[in-house]
Amino acid sequence: MDFKVVEQMIVDKLDDAEVEVTDLTGTQDHLGIKVSSRHFSGKMLLQQHQMIMDILRPKLDTNEIHAVQIKTIIKE
Repeated sequence: MDFKVVEQMIVDKLDDAEVEVTDLTGTQDHLGIKVSSRHFSGKMLLQQHQMIMDILRPKLDTNEIHAVQIKTIIKE
């Protein structure tokens, strides 16, 4: 999995996003994803994570990404 593809998928939907993707297991299909965006403002943590999951859905559905650990940060 090319992490740049994952980053670009998120930035395409959240235009101000700063994204950091890491490989959690060495298999490149268990990802740690840290996203900072003003688009999270006013949303509960669960809603923020759901936004990221919705963006990644095509890769999750095809098992290109097996699991994700998400950290979201609200930009000021």
